[in-house]
Parts: sequence; structure tokens; C-alpha cells
Amino acid sequence: MENLIRVLVVDDHFVVRKGVCALLSGTADILVVGEAEDGQQAVDEAVRCAPRVILMDLKLPGLDGVAATRKILAVRPEVAIVVLTGTEEEEEVLAAISAGALGYLAKSSRREELLEAIRQVSRGEAWLPPRLTRSLLRHLRPQRAVEARALLTDREREVLVLLARGWSNQRMARELSIAEVTVRTHVSRILDKLGVNNRVEAALHALRSGMATVESP
Repeated sequence: MENLIRVLVVDDHFVVRKGVCALLSGTADILVVGEAEDGQQAVDEAVRCAPRVILMDLKLPGLDGVAATRKILAVRPEVAIVVLTGTEEEEEVLAAISAGALGYLAKSSRREELLEAIRQVSRGEAWLPPRLTRSLLRHLRPQRAVEARALLTDREREVLVLLARGWSNQRMARELSIAEVTVRTHVSRILDKLGVNNRVEAALHALRSGMATVESP
């Protein structure tokens, strides 16, 4: 039980919420520990049931998903939040990322993608579906890559490019023939140098500056 990834599911639509819970049932390493149907309930449940990962809808009554994300991370900074997004929520997704969300996922995603997203963000890594990322980039102004290139070492630039493709620390470590702890150190330095809050913001920085491209599925 100690190694299970504890998940809180937040969605105001009963059928959608129960559907997500059903998709997660029977998974050996994931346990749904709570549900919430509005933003304030999500905050309360995040404190009560101590999830490792929260699947967060954005269109919630009362306190919306972005505000709930911000409030949860203020009291539970160790929680990894994945935004569950519809088709017309790009600006809200960007706001949730700025609030600290580690990834975003379409509600129409396959079960395997949902499970992998949960596992990846539970390790503190970003989840960047290529199709949704391309859509989000339309809402961001391009940035010049020269500034980031000047700030980062060659190895840090390599790590940033792979991070922007949504690669896990483990996969980056194998690709670059370095230890995972070294990858984490590089990522930490990248965030500090770029002045961003998390891996998702760093990845979007690399993509909109042209330093990296979205990897095809």
C-alpha cells in the first residue's frame, strides 16, 4: 500500500468523474483515494486524503480549477496536478501551469495515456501531450532563443530539449548516458536560470523560443 500512487479525481460531472475512477480501478500501482465535484471540495479533499496526484477539471462551480490548483499547492506543494482539459480551454490550461500544474491531458485520452501521465507526474516530471502542446503554443508569443542559449550550458540545453519533448528523467538519463540524479540537478538549474516555476513552463519556454520542437507521438 505504501508504494501506491494516491489519486484524487476532481470533476463536477458525475458521469465523467466516475468514468475516470473506473479507468483507474484494477491498476496495481494506483489507488483512487478521493473525489471532488467543485474547487473548494478539491482543496478540502487534498488536505484530508493526502493524494500524490490530482486529476483536475478546470470548469468547476465556485472555485475554478486554476484557483483550486493554486490553493492546493500553497498547502500541499508536494502534490502533482494534472489538468483534465476540454477542447476550448487553452488559456485556462496555461493559467493552471503558471499556478503549478505539472501536466495536462484531454478528457478523451486513452486509458494507457492516463495511467502513464499519472505515473510520470508522480515522479515530479512533466506530462506534455504533443497534440495539446501544439494547440497551447498558439496562445504564446514567440521568444528569442538566444537568451536561453546564453544562460544554459551545452548539457543543460540538451536536457531542456528532451524535457520539452515530454521525456522522463529515466529516459533522458539513458539517452545522455548520465545518472537520473544528474538529470534532476540539470533540470533544477534550468528552472533557476530561466526563472520559471516548473518543468512544464521550462518546456513551453523551449518550444516557443524555437530551441525545441514538439515530438510526434
